[in-house]
Amino acid sequence: MARLPPAPVPVTRPGSTEGARSRPDLDPQTDPRHFPCPRCGADLEYAIGKLRLACGHCGFERAIELGEARDAVVEQDYLATLHRLEELRRTGGESLAGHAAVRCQACSAEVVFEQSVTSTECAYCGQPVQRDQIHTAEQRIPVDGVLPFEVDRSEAQRRLSRWLRGLWFAPSEFKKRGLRGRFAGSFLPYWTFDAASFARYSGRRGDYYTVRVGSGKNARTERRIRWQSAGGSFQRFFDDVLALAVAEGGVPQPRRLEPWPFERLVPFRAELLAGFSARTYDRRLESGFEEARGRMEEALRDEARRRIGGDVQQLHHLDARYDAVTYKHLLLPVWLMSYRHGEQVYRVVINAVTGQVFGERPWSAWKILGAVTLALVAVLVILLVTGRM
Repeated sequence: MARLPPAPVPVTRPGSTEGARSRPDLDPQTDPRHFPCPRCGADLEYAIGKLRLACGHCGFERAIELGEARDAVVEQDYLATLHRLEELRRTGGESLAGHAAVRCQACSAEVVFEQSVTSTECAYCGQPVQRDQIHTAEQRIPVDGVLPFEVDRSEAQRRLSRWLRGLWFAPSEFKKRGLRGRFAGSFLPYWTFDAASFARYSGRRGDYYTVRVGSGKNARTERRIRWQSAGGSFQRFFDDVLALAVAEGGVPQPRRLEPWPFERLVPFRAELLAGFSARTYDRRLESGFEEARGRMEEALRDEARRRIGGDVQQLHHLDARYDAVTYKHLLLPVWLMSYRHGEQVYRVVINAVTGQVFGERPWSAWKILGAVTLALVAVLVILLVTGRM
């Protein structure tokens, strides 16, 4: 996250026409870190669900032009990119600096970006600030596509309220804190991989059968398993297998937010990030593929067991090869909230396209104890009524 900068030199009020134009060294037509309103000078922000920039001060709106490239979110060659990155690493060209400073145009405060944070708010005036060209730098892997925000803050709050109401045995204070919490909109970087796989497998198929054993009063039926060897090979194509591209994304169990509607991807434009925080990757492409390959192997093992068939399966060996591997570097939108209950910090995350909610939660020992006590009392009452005590 951006750490607090030193106190700024006093200037005109944030969002004013004068404040927005107080930096003659920045060209408002080309500087990618801010998007001044041409009518009043306040910063434009992305208008959720509209694919437009909007001014919260005067109401001005401007469409984000995607042009002919709207459907040009294409796959990238994995091996070719690895070769290019290896060349860059030999010269130190791919590393991400530990921090970088950007001056807020609205109030002139210096905003320091730590590690992989690339878009945030000025700590003094709240204006959105972006780290210059980090998502398109040639020495880094550029962003191929973005899923724009479609769930706004009020809808995210409604989704959170429904989620909280459905939590059994959660402390009441925890629910109250959640309802009072404030969401932060953020873009998280992901790798997504395609691959053509070929797998060979071997194992055993087990089929249930019953036999009658014993005699007289000791006669009984037993279920047994008849085993036979099984094996074979098959092909499977994987499409858009995801891996989070930051080591510490602050997202509990990111797979719980899937699936993402990738048919709505648009090519990267800095305007799509306006008003939200964003991060660039700090996890190498190779590491992302290792995670994705693990997910692919899980699916291949499930497929092999299905092909073995029977009532039960034993998979002894599976050997998989992955060819024609491609990837995309994506920015996906989430609403994030963190709040403390007792000594523990809990995090809630909402898929800002589909509205899917997942979060960490505490359990109330008193509520659980009360429920168990009521259940025991109910059992005792039933026993007394039926005369079994």
